[in-house]
Amino acid sequence: MLKNYFTPFLKWFRLVNSETVKADLSAGITGAVIVLPQGVAFATIAGLPPEYGLYTAMVTPIIAALFGSSFHLISGPTTAISIVIFSALSHHATPGTPEFISMALTLTFLAGIYQLAFGLARLGTLVNFVSHTVVVGFTAGAAILIATSQLKHVLGIDIPKGESFLHIWTDVFTQFPTANAKVMLVALLTLASAVALKYYAKKLPNLLIAMVVGSVAAILLGGETEGIKLVGKIPAQLPPLSTPDFSLTTIKLLAPEAFAVALLGLIEAVSISRSIATRSNQRIDANQEFIGQGLSNIGGSFFSSYAGSGSFTRSGINYSAGAKTPLSAIFAAFFLLLIIMLISPLTRYLPIAAMGGVILVVAYNLIDFHHINIILRHSRSEAMILVVTFLATLFLELEFAIYLGVLLSLVVFLARTSAPNIPTLALDRDEKTGSGKFINIQKKPLKQCPQLKVIRIDMSIYFGSINFIQERLNQISDNERIYHILIVGSGINFIDLSGAEVLVHENRRLKKLGGGLYFVGLKASVYEFSAKTCFIKKIGGDHFFDSKKVAISTLYKKLDRDICSKCQALVFEECQ
Repeated sequence: MLKNYFTPFLKWFRLVNSETVKADLSAGITGAVIVLPQGVAFATIAGLPPEYGLYTAMVTPIIAALFGSSFHLISGPTTAISIVIFSALSHHATPGTPEFISMALTLTFLAGIYQLAFGLARLGTLVNFVSHTVVVGFTAGAAILIATSQLKHVLGIDIPKGESFLHIWTDVFTQFPTANAKVMLVALLTLASAVALKYYAKKLPNLLIAMVVGSVAAILLGGETEGIKLVGKIPAQLPPLSTPDFSLTTIKLLAPEAFAVALLGLIEAVSISRSIATRSNQRIDANQEFIGQGLSNIGGSFFSSYAGSGSFTRSGINYSAGAKTPLSAIFAAFFLLLIIMLISPLTRYLPIAAMGGVILVVAYNLIDFHHINIILRHSRSEAMILVVTFLATLFLELEFAIYLGVLLSLVVFLARTSAPNIPTLALDRDEKTGSGKFINIQKKPLKQCPQLKVIRIDMSIYFGSINFIQERLNQISDNERIYHILIVGSGINFIDLSGAEVLVHENRRLKKLGGGLYFVGLKASVYEFSAKTCFIKKIGGDHFFDSKKVAISTLYKKLDRDICSKCQALVFEECQ
């Protein structure tokens, strides 16, 4: 099993042929052109030199493609993780300094260790319990923070690093009269070009062309002599070797932040890969994705790459471009390296204001207005998660915002599962044939037996839901004075030890009242577990039935004949 985790590429490599290679080459070229401006922008957001975003876009996708499970997921630098890295490390070191870079690499290594451990421990299913709303809310908040952080570059004003969201906006309003008009013009031209190309020339790389427009505008407006700062030349080289800081002090300092980065990265990667898999009809192994992301971050930390994850934009475009196998991600990385080698001398003319304009476009695209609208209109609980995560992202530490969103998501999940649906069933008999079936009385008003209550539990019986179920059983016995209760178990997926103990207690209580608790139609796995834990033995084997017909026939004999003689309901066939 462990061997399979580290050789997933052997499965899809058998699918490679001349046709898939051709399709993957085409998709790879498209991906390389798209990630070039994004890599520079994301590194800027993370507080790192621009080349580190490109290194990440070269190294991370190759390792993730080889060891992940998705055929179309493209990993690399992302906006959400970039801003978390900046937020986590800017308290400990000045962004852009060698110390900051070293800590970013260490943080990446630790995040990869967490992710790999989660994958090997087969914790991939945990992502299922985190609402996608957490990602939507966090990403929307991160988009606002990203846009806010670029205002000083777009306006050409001086705002101290490390200020809070509210302080930055205060500085913007107070310093706006001193803004540099030519810097603003470069940013606006870049932004307008990116937006126009996106809507009127969708096949062209809008962000890359917009950066060229901004560079030309900066030159025409006078460049650095007019206060228009430039990014500087990006080194034309392979990702250089690097070594994270393995000192115990640094590891203790960064371990909590690394956990938040790891968690966010896993949620992003698995949700994106599953989203695309619904269109490509591929089955995703969450545990394998955990391992792929972990190895990509561990390996990347030794090649000057900071923490990455799956990119929805690049992954979606990769699928739309016709990619067939993970080779497309590998091709994209190599094509990016080739492009960097060719255009590196030109990057010295790239103005920071143009980068700011591009980042504003990226930030706007991060906000999922469609899903936000659906969430706010149709689900109060999800809306609460969305709003709280969004506000926490803006006004609290980003790592805490992630934890808070995940915690709220789990609380809502537990709240839902702690109150299972327990409909009352009644027999709907056909007068002509005499046969019948049990249906929910809410769908059709039917007569019920005054001595035997038939209910169905549509959820697992575990420590979180047993209190609600127990209250329902007590309500039946205390309010309706019915002491024979038949539970239809077709909707029960699991009974834990706490649930079994309470059900045994309820059966004893009902027995003292002259009745009992009975079960019919339990799933084989549930019945097997119940037998192993002596749950069936404690309640009694004669309380479990395979069919409703046998159950009713047997329980009818236990009913009070005096009450039956006066009953007008005549629900069951035996009543006739």
